[in-house]
Amino acid sequence: HPKAFLSMKRNIRPGLTARTRIILLLEKEVSSAKTIAKKAKLSYAVVLHHLHLLETENILARKNKRPYLWELTGAGQQRLINVHS
Repeated sequence: HPKAFLSMKRNIRPGLTARTRIILLLEKEVSSAKTIAKKAKLSYAVVLHHLHLLETENILARKNKRPYLWELTGAGQQRLINVHS
């Protein structure tokens, strides 16, 4: 998934795969880290790590109070549009 690439971190295959799975789930619905971990079949710690990386890159944002709900911001797509312009 194009949004899985990070500009401030190294992009290695396992991380890209995990972020792609997370992003694909979040494209369908806003979810908590626990729900994402279950549906993506990833550990909670891995999901939380990648959610924070994606949040740092402004690809995701947290909603509400704990347990946080995570949603896509659209910034990742905007970054891709600017690169191709």
